[in-house]
Amino acid sequence: MQQWRLAGQGAAALAGGMGIGRFAYTPILPMMHTQAGLSPRLGAALATANYTGYLAGALAAVLAPRLLHSRWALRLSLVVLAATLALMPLGHSGLLWLGLRLVAGIASALVFVIAVSAVLPRLHSHHVGWAFGGVGAGIALSGVVVVGDSWRTAWWIAAALTVACTIPAWHLTGSPSPAADRGSRSRHFTALLTSYTLEGIGYIIAGTFLVAAINETASGPVGNSAWIVVGLAAAPSTALWARLARHWPRPTLLLAALVLQAAGIALPTIVHGVAAALISAALFGATFLGVANLAIAIGTELRVPHAVAILTTGYSLGQIAGPLAVGPLLHNGYQQALLVSAGVVALAAVAALLIQHPSRRLA
Repeated sequence: MQQWRLAGQGAAALAGGMGIGRFAYTPILPMMHTQAGLSPRLGAALATANYTGYLAGALAAVLAPRLLHSRWALRLSLVVLAATLALMPLGHSGLLWLGLRLVAGIASALVFVIAVSAVLPRLHSHHVGWAFGGVGAGIALSGVVVVGDSWRTAWWIAAALTVACTIPAWHLTGSPSPAADRGSRSRHFTALLTSYTLEGIGYIIAGTFLVAAINETASGPVGNSAWIVVGLAAAPSTALWARLARHWPRPTLLLAALVLQAAGIALPTIVHGVAAALISAALFGATFLGVANLAIAIGTELRVPHAVAILTTGYSLGQIAGPLAVGPLLHNGYQQALLVSAGVVALAAVAALLIQHPSRRLA
């Protein structure tokens, strides 16, 4: 019972801090284009501001490791995150939106590293998978925020959902990192960091623009439904990958997840229509949390100091680079951006080929 309680607290924190706090922007983005006059370039800039804040939060956890164990840092981050979502509809100023998404990114990163540091060392792998599934549940909820016809209402619903997730996560506290184990394992951690950073670039392009890209070739409701499918596929995915890790080495599973993700991202650019959109969404949802869970588990097994914060920092750098890299392509729509995304995730898979434990299987 204690394991499930801790898993539930972690899932609630990740649902609010990541699934809703970060990703509600994806389904709201098309509404802001049509109702708030948001240009594609400013939309990409808002995404970059959020990812820059996420990088700052991850770096704060590296430089001040005590934050990883602070219950109050988690609580404050969740409250601040909810406030930034509630304030988004109060103006049409690009500077206001940029500032709010920047602060939201900082808060999201702190929620992520604190929650992960709490559940990863204490839970069995099966329970860890369900805790990470909170991100998917939050994403599914974020797809519901656009049920109305107002972008303002959507942001306020997102804020309310984040508050609802904060309540069960209120007593979650991080735990100390495992002892360091230096040596030949550092080579494998370098390959892991490279792969995870490339994943940050590729995944975030799709994570930001997938709904908008699908809306270019299918009706609006299909795009919003696709985002809900992403969340529904993501919610149980980490538990599934954790179960597979009992029988297969984690580096092998990481490679498989990256290959499937690249194929899923590329699919709607090659095949148009509802079926392709929903299959793409399902593949994306079923893999991106699995990649995060597997990468962080491998990093923890390698016993590199502050592995979670370092990997999150690399991921954050990738997320900043992603929207900036595809920004010049957006005036032609979002299809080319998805192709770039798929290509970068494929490169992450290549880097994952170099990740092997020197003495035993990672499991």
